Amino acid sequence: MSFSANIADKLTKRQAAKVEGRIRVLSLFSGCGGMDLGAEGGFEFLDTFYERLPTQIVGALELDPRVADIYKSNFSSQCLVGDIREMDEGMLPKHDLLIGGFPCQSFSISAQNPPRLGHDDERGRLYFEMCRVLQHHKPEAFVAENVKGLLSANKGKAFPLILQEFEASGYVIKWSLLNAADFGVPQRRNRVFIIGFKNSLHASRFRFPEPLTANSPIPLGQILQPADTVPDSFYFSERAIKGLSDSRTTNIMKKGRVQDDTQPCFTVGAHLAKRSLNSTDPVVLTNGRLRMFTPREVARIQSFPENFTLSNVKSNDYRALGNAVPPVLMWHLTNAVIKAMT
Repeated sequence: MSFSANIADKLTKRQAAKVEGRIRVLSLFSGCGGMDLGAEGGFEFLDTFYERLPTQIVGALELDPRVADIYKSNFSSQCLVGDIREMDEGMLPKHDLLIGGFPCQSFSISAQNPPRLGHDDERGRLYFEMCRVLQHHKPEAFVAENVKGLLSANKGKAFPLILQEFEASGYVIKWSLLNAADFGVPQRRNRVFIIGFKNSLHASRFRFPEPLTANSPIPLGQILQPADTVPDSFYFSERAIKGLSDSRTTNIMKKGRVQDDTQPCFTVGAHLAKRSLNSTDPVVLTNGRLRMFTPREVARIQSFPENFTLSNVKSNDYRALGNAVPPVLMWHLTNAVIKAMT
C-alpha cells in the first residue's frame, strides 16, 4: 500500500462531520506536539491551568518516527509518520484550522521578474506544502511558525515572498515576532508566527496576544531540578572544561553560556545532546560544577506540563523538545485566533 493510500485508509473515519462546537485542527510538521498541546489546552504549567479550548485535533503528520513516538505517547489523535511531499493533500482530513512549524532551510531568490522564491535544497520548499494543503482544503485559518532568522533570510528578500505565497493561497495574512518569555514561559525564545484567515472580517478582528510577563518573566531557577536529583552523567568532566580553556576562549560565559537562574533561559535547541561546551547551548552551574539540562528540565523550559511523557532516550527527547513550539505560547495564540473566528 502506498503512503498516500495508507493515509487515506487510516484517516477515513476522521472525514466525518465536525464534532459539534469543536474547531477541527490538522497538524503538519507536528514534532512531539508542542503546537498541538497548545491548540488543545487542558493542561497545567507552573500552577496555572490553561483551559481546554474548543478544538479537536483530527490528524497529525511527522517525518521522524522517533519523535512521532513521543507524540503518540501523549495524544489520542492519530499521528502518521511520513513525508508531506509524498502526500496527496486530498487524503488529509477536513479541518478548520491548519497548524505547523514548517522547517526553514536554504532559500534562494530565483532570477525572474518579478523575483520568485526558489530553494537550494528540497527542505526549503516545505512551506509550499502548507500552501498546497491550504489551497485544497481551504480551512478557515492557519498558524505557521518559524525561527526569527526567517525575517532576514536572503537579506530580507525571502520573507515577503513567503507571505505572498500564503496570500495567494486565499488568506489575509497577519504576522508577528513573539518572545515566549513574555507569555509565562521560562525561556527567551523569539519566533515568527504567520496567521492567515479566509474571512477578512475574522482577520480584522484578530489581535496578537498582549505580553503578560514581559516585566516579570519566569526565572529559570523556578524549574530546575534539585541538585541532588541530577545524575552525574549530566555534568561536564574536568577534561571537557579544560578543553574549553584550551580552545581559543578564556571566558566560558561567551561559549557555554552559563545561565543566570534568576532570568529566563536562553533558547534551547535540538542539538543539546551533543554535550559540547564549545557550542552556544545554554548550560547550568550547580554547586561549582557545569552541567547540561536534563530532558525534563528542557520540557519545563519549553512549558510542557509535568505529565507530558518523554521517551527516556536522551537524544530523541532533546531533538523533539528543542524543535518544539512552547505549548503555553501556542495556547495564547490559538485562543486569540478562536476569538477572531467566533
